Amino acid sequence: MSVPVDPVDADVAPDLASQVERVAAPVREQVADLLRREIVELRLRPGQRLVERELIERIGVSRTTIREALRQLSAEGLVTTIPQKGAIVAVPSPKEAAEVYEVRALLEGAAAQECAENATDEQLHALREAFATLERSVAAAEEPAAMLDVKNRLYQVIFDGSGNVTIRAILESLQARIAVLRATTLAAPDRPEQSVAEIRAIVEAIERRDAEGAATAASFHVRQAASTLFTQLESAEGSHG
Repeated sequence: MSVPVDPVDADVAPDLASQVERVAAPVREQVADLLRREIVELRLRPGQRLVERELIERIGVSRTTIREALRQLSAEGLVTTIPQKGAIVAVPSPKEAAEVYEVRALLEGAAAQECAENATDEQLHALREAFATLERSVAAAEEPAAMLDVKNRLYQVIFDGSGNVTIRAILESLQARIAVLRATTLAAPDRPEQSVAEIRAIVEAIERRDAEGAATAASFHVRQAASTLFTQLESAEGSHG
């Protein structure tokens, strides 16, 4: 059963409006999903203002629906409302970032360990191919969003190989916050190349069926990314001081 779409002005930009499906899911949820994906894929960046009028024109829904979707994303920690300025894409605090990275270090380490133990030969082959794609992406100096997409596909192979659906579900629930943080670290000089070297260590340990080495390499990679992020944050604070 279809659901009526909110009334909007006739002049609606089709880029996002076409992605709001006329299906049973409430329009508010569809809009929240759409904006969440825009944040994850870095088309909406940390600190960027979310102007209601512009979102209404781009997506083709009512002001009420936009506000409901923004409230939902605010509850998820992806959007922050600032008095007199309105909604912006959330910029995680150092404490929040540290917590997310520690969770990542533990869970991604466990996933890499279980992948080394459980992955099939076909999955190991897919992992090597995904890593080769990541190397090409970094060598070509692609945009951070493109590199993140390639890296996410590599991690999907690791999660598939681990066979641990709980780890995947928890990390996917943090995906948007993780993407925001990764965007900051990939903007740091030389970080993409360092990241490739760290991920190579993960891949090679998994290929050797070295479960402990894979876990150590995966946790090390996350903590190195965290160190880069905190350096970036400190630098930003210093420039504004």
